[in-house]
Formats: sequence, structure tokens, C-alpha cells
Amino acid sequence: MQRETDEFRDIVEGDWKGGHVAGRRPSADEMTRTLQVLLTRQCVYAHTPGLGRTYEILRAYPTFFSRYFGTLGYELVISARDQMVALAVPPGEARYDSVYERLRKDETIVLLALRLLWEEGIREHNVGEAGTVETTTGDLVDRIGVLTGGAPPDENRLADIMRLFQRHGAARVGARDPVRRVSQLAILPGVAILVPDAYVEDILLWAASPGAAEAALAKGAADAA
Repeated sequence: MQRETDEFRDIVEGDWKGGHVAGRRPSADEMTRTLQVLLTRQCVYAHTPGLGRTYEILRAYPTFFSRYFGTLGYELVISARDQMVALAVPPGEARYDSVYERLRKDETIVLLALRLLWEEGIREHNVGEAGTVETTTGDLVDRIGVLTGGAPPDENRLADIMRLFQRHGAARVGARDPVRRVSQLAILPGVAILVPDAYVEDILLWAASPGAAEAALAKGAADAA
């Protein structure tokens, strides 16, 4: 049984006409891993530990990956400035993939708060290398409390949630300060892929009106990856 497409085989065998990765060409196993990694993680960076080669392959063969993921209803997003390759769902498109699932309410709240903090960092020009916004988990918890008017997730639950979003390329958790009981937090540009610009408006409505909060949460849970 033939597992690969003709284009996949052309890349592996060196017959691809659309450019090549620096150094040795990717093996079939590397190509398969690259497809699986991007599908499950959604956002991949040049600086993601252990995924530098995956990022290089994605950047070297954008036409192939764009066509491949296009058949699944995704748009390939390449940001050289942010050193990021990501999968986005075009606005208005339906989702049918098995990886997609509803987020819990507290996960949606954290994701929307991350997006808001990142947006504010961009607006205030507090942006570091590769489009990151530096903050702390303490700032994140404070923002969640202000926006929801309720108790934020406890420390252990927040750590679990952040591991989920770190895997998907929305943020990177750094060293923990045992005295202040907060951790350094870098919000990555992939958060704009997980929560597109359209949801910024929902966040503002959510902050302004308790009635709009449930609508924003429901919409975020239904559409965020």
C-alpha cells in the first residue's frame, strides 16, 4: 500500500522542484513526524526545544505543507519575523478533526486572558525577540480575577492549563519564584493563532458585561484549538 503522496516522495527522494532544506534532505520518517507534530501542536517555533529540524523542514517546503493541510481545512501560517510556522482555521470554516475538542471553561478563560495580555503588550510596544511578551503568572492570575470577578484557577490547576497551552505554542513558562509563588511567563505569538483577532472584541465585551461573558466563553470554547 502506498502511504505517501507523489509530492511527499519527491521531497524525500530529492526530486522536489520547489526548493530544499539546508543540509541533508528529510527522510520519510522526518516528513511524517513533521506532519504529525504540526497537526498536534499547531504552532512550531525555531526555538522550540527538540523541534528545530521540524521548523526548518516546514520552512523549506511551504507549498507542499500548505496543500497538504489545506485538504484538512487548515491554513499554513509562516511568520519569519516570529520564527513561527502554525496552522490556522480560516474564519467561518467548520472543524471536524478528532484532535479538536471543547476546552473547559477555566482553560478558555486562561487562553483569552493570555491573548488579551499579549495584545496589550503589542500595543504598548513591550515586545521582545520573536514577538514574545514577557509577564508573570501572577499578572495572569490578577488579570483573570479582574475580568471574571471570581476566583482564578489555583496554582496546581493553572500549572496544568499552562502545560497544555505551552505544548500548543501559546506561551512558555519559565523559572518559579518560591517566595512570590509566581513564574516567569513569555506569551508567544501563537496565542493569536489559537485566539484570532476576532476574539479580542469578545474579550472586551466579556470584561464590560457579565451577560456577554458567557457568550465570549462559549464562543472561545467552541472555536479555540
